[in-house]
Amino acid sequence: MRPLERKNKTPNPIDEALVWHDGDVRATIETLLADCGHLRQQVELAGRAMSRGFTRGWRPQADRDA
Repeated sequence: MRPLERKNKTPNPIDEALVWHDGDVRATIETLLADCGHLRQQVELAGRAMSRGFTRGWRPQADRDA
């Protein structure tokens, strides 16, 4: 008898997010956008709280570079 083979050894994060929301695509997108907004706020707060000397001139940015 051959052992069972897993088709996908690494879980797909998109599939996991959809399963978490019982397959509701709109709820999944809504949660991801809310999380993104929260993280942007956290980056903004961290950028205001840290000094330039602490980061040697580097500042966090909420937007990705183009």
